Amino acid sequence: MSNAVDRAYRKIQAGILDGSLAPGSRLKEKELVKFCGVSRTPVREALRRLAADDFVSILPNQGAQVRSWTQADLDDLFALRALLEGYAAKRAAKLITEDGLKRLENVITQTNDLLNADLPQDEKISEFLRLNRAVHEPIWEASGSKKLISVLRTLVEQALVVHTVKYFTMDRIATSHRHHEDLLKALKAHDESWAESIMTNHIHAARAQVRVGFEIDKESREKELK
Repeated sequence: MSNAVDRAYRKIQAGILDGSLAPGSRLKEKELVKFCGVSRTPVREALRRLAADDFVSILPNQGAQVRSWTQADLDDLFALRALLEGYAAKRAAKLITEDGLKRLENVITQTNDLLNADLPQDEKISEFLRLNRAVHEPIWEASGSKKLISVLRTLVEQALVVHTVKYFTMDRIATSHRHHEDLLKALKAHDESWAESIMTNHIHAARAQVRVGFEIDKESREKELK
C-alpha cells in the first residue's frame, strides 16, 4: 500500500507543479485512479497527504481540489522562507566545510559564466533556476538540520504551484546572482549575522518581484473576463 500511495502522491503533485492540474481544479477520485494507475484507497491517502502539505484543499461535501493561492498566502509562504532560510544560512555560516564552500563557489562561477554567455533569454532563465537551487540546497544541508531541509523543500515546491518562476526577469536574476556572491563571502567569513541578513533580504527581494508579477497576471485575468 505504501508504494502505491507514494506513487499516487508523486503523480498528483507532479501534475500540480507542471500546471496540468491547475489551481482550483476539482480532483475526482475516478479520474485520479486512471491518472495514477492505482486503486481508490491509495489515491484517497495521497490526497490527504497532499492536503497536509498544502497542495490540495479537501472541502466538506465537495471533495478535493488543487489549492488556490492568494497574495496573502504567498506573503505567508515567503515570510516563512525568509525566516527559515535566514536561519539555515546562519547555521551554515558556522558549520559549512571547505568542501561545501568550494561547491558553492563552483556554482556561482557557473552562474557568472551563464549570465555572460550569448544565449536566448529563456535558456538563461531556465539554467539559472537550476543553478539557483544548486546554491540554496547546499546551504540548507550545511545547516545540519534534516527537519529544516524537509520544511524548506516543501515551501519551495509550494511556490512552484503558482509558477513564481515566470515572474523572473534578467534584471532580477542579475540581482539574485549578486546576493549569492555576497552570501558566499559571508559564509567564507563564517559570519552568522551577515549570512542570515543577506539570505533574508534575498528572499524578500524575490517576494517583491513575485508580488508585481502576480498583480499583472491578476489584472490580465480580470480583463479577459470582461
